[in-house]
Amino acid sequence: MSVLARRASDPIALLLISAVLFTAPLWLSPFRLQLLGKFLAFALVAIAIDLIWGYTGMLSLGHGVFFGLGAYAMGMFLKLEASSPWVPDFMFWSGIFELPALWKPFRSFPFALAASVLVPALAAACLGYLVFRNRIRGPYFAIITQALALIVSILFVGQQPYTGGTNGITNFSTMLGWPLSSEAVQRTLYLITAAVVVLAVALARWLVSTPYGRLLVAVRESENRVRFCGYDAAWIKVGILALSAALAGIGGALFIPQVGIISPAMMGVVPSIEMVVWVAVGGRGTVYGALAGAVLVNLAKTFLSEAMPSGWLYIYGALFIGTVLFFPGGLAGIATSVGRQMRARLFAGVPVREGS
Repeated sequence: MSVLARRASDPIALLLISAVLFTAPLWLSPFRLQLLGKFLAFALVAIAIDLIWGYTGMLSLGHGVFFGLGAYAMGMFLKLEASSPWVPDFMFWSGIFELPALWKPFRSFPFALAASVLVPALAAACLGYLVFRNRIRGPYFAIITQALALIVSILFVGQQPYTGGTNGITNFSTMLGWPLSSEAVQRTLYLITAAVVVLAVALARWLVSTPYGRLLVAVRESENRVRFCGYDAAWIKVGILALSAALAGIGGALFIPQVGIISPAMMGVVPSIEMVVWVAVGGRGTVYGALAGAVLVNLAKTFLSEAMPSGWLYIYGALFIGTVLFFPGGLAGIATSVGRQMRARLFAGVPVREGS
């Protein structure tokens, strides 16, 4: 598909996605709608990973950390609102009777919202600066991010008086005074999540069409050539990693009020690898594939676990292995191939006019 054709199809694709997502409350039960909202929060992480892996060639096995940081930032606000005027219950059980200084700013919703975006972005920028200035890339970057996920999850478990430990932060009751148990509030949270996802898709598609986006692809194809052309590849990668982490943090902030819990387990190695699986199954380097992969893989995981509680993990693993082995382009690659064949058959035998 040509660049002009892709640009022309983007508004249509966005309209179709918007139509499906914004009409979902009309044909889904409250329980299924809440599940879809959770999957869309995951989709933001998948889009974030697609930007750095699919377009820039940096495989991150630690994006669960950035997702978790965003979720913890919003969770601290929700926990303080539920515990007011006392300290959170897990602090009380640990012998802390005065709110720590680190927690006090999170009484403010604007601060918590800003922190859910800026804290992951700053953490990623610091990591990226240290890694990329030393020209660490490829599998070494993947190993470092995997180690980051392991270290951070262990750190959060060990700081039980301040993070809730293994149990994490849970038992929320309200958000800005509105009860989270209300179907109307959950529907509103879903619609906000859907709107953010549509905006994220539009932003990602616009970004990859800009000169900066072409630089990302150039870095993926030949980083040395980009450096020889006079560009600082390290800063290019630091910028996209920070943006990707910020997007993952937003996903975490939208995830926690809909699900009601965030724990260090969501920041570990296994969830981070699962996030990469979503992108691989959907098709990396497409944005739309990352969105579809996150929703469909989690949807399949939910239905398989309901239908076969003891065997769904085997089918889940076989799905991923089969996709990687037989359809390396993922679902997006299959759709592109089918579309190409349909166009070839449709226009087969159509005479070409002279001069066209």
